[in-house]
Amino acid sequence: MNPSNPLNRFQIKPVTLGLVAASVLTLAALGLIATRSQAADAAKPGTEAKAALTVSLTNPKSSMLTIKLAANGSVAAWQEASVGAETSGLRVAELHANVGDSVKRGQVLASFAAESVQADVAIARAAVAEAQANAAEAAANADRARAVQGSGAISAQQVNQYLTQEQTAKARTESAKAQLDSQLLRLRHTQLVAPDSGVISSRVATVGSVVGAGTEMFKLIRQGRLEWRGEVTSSEIARITPGTAVLVTAPGGAQMKGKVRTLAPTVDMATRNGLVYVDLGSAARAAASVGASFKPGMYARGEFELGSSGALTVPQTAVVVRDGFSYVYRVGTDSKISQLKVQTGRVVGDQIEIQTGVKPEDKLVASGGSFLSDGDTVRIVAAVQAAPAAAK
Repeated sequence: MNPSNPLNRFQIKPVTLGLVAASVLTLAALGLIATRSQAADAAKPGTEAKAALTVSLTNPKSSMLTIKLAANGSVAAWQEASVGAETSGLRVAELHANVGDSVKRGQVLASFAAESVQADVAIARAAVAEAQANAAEAAANADRARAVQGSGAISAQQVNQYLTQEQTAKARTESAKAQLDSQLLRLRHTQLVAPDSGVISSRVATVGSVVGAGTEMFKLIRQGRLEWRGEVTSSEIARITPGTAVLVTAPGGAQMKGKVRTLAPTVDMATRNGLVYVDLGSAARAAASVGASFKPGMYARGEFELGSSGALTVPQTAVVVRDGFSYVYRVGTDSKISQLKVQTGRVVGDQIEIQTGVKPEDKLVASGGSFLSDGDTVRIVAAVQAAPAAAK
């Protein structure tokens, strides 16, 4: 070895190299032991696995839910009256009602020009006066003929003639009075009045037009009453009886309660559906609905209340819909999740009926199930107390 060589200072002795190798092997052994110890600790039953989510639990509860039958149908007038002219050849002078107006029985809807009718009334009155004068003269002649009848002063033929003239004059008087009554009736018909209370649904009359007898001028929803005509299948119509309560919902979301008035005696041959006639509340409420949320001709949805039955319900938040199926998540004693496929039914408020798939004793995740998968571990917390209990 050359002391003057600088590389000699960095040469490692064999003893030193052995010590370094031994140290590395010792550290590796210690690390393996620690790893096995951690794995063993993780495998111990008492060790808690990491929770995927913190949840609260709920139990299916027994409830009484109403049995409902849904159907679609049209809103229509209970009865619709056609109001038209009863006298022909008269000109419309004035209109007193428009579409949507509420009218009373006997209220004037339109007025016709009455000058010509008033002239005819005057002529008829004069004819009555003339007939009455002729009748009075004929009655006087008949009385005188009766007084001398049988005395020979006048012949029997003349007596019969006077008596016949008296009867003819009376008949002409009655005819003249009938003509006067007819003209007075025409004069009364120059005022077109409502035949019943209700709401004007249409008006085709115009001022200045000359209408004929029977020409429709207005349409009136009698008493302002509406009805809903629901279409129900032939297999379901037997479950409905008169008096059944119905909740009808308009397209805008407004709702009105009604009762089944009657059922159609026949079923449509093409659709196999039958009509159910439902009165929409009282006349006052139905009248208020005309022009508001419910209108004749509107398509609406209704639900028939057919009674009630027992059911298991859970909060709607406990049900998760995936791929078109409904699931709930049951929590086991080991805090692990089991995904259960269920069949849902009626919905009342925030509760939903579970028809199949769960038992009353099952503990289910109350909310947040969409973040869980089958086999996940969860941390359970107590449910939040209701507001009234917290206020005590």
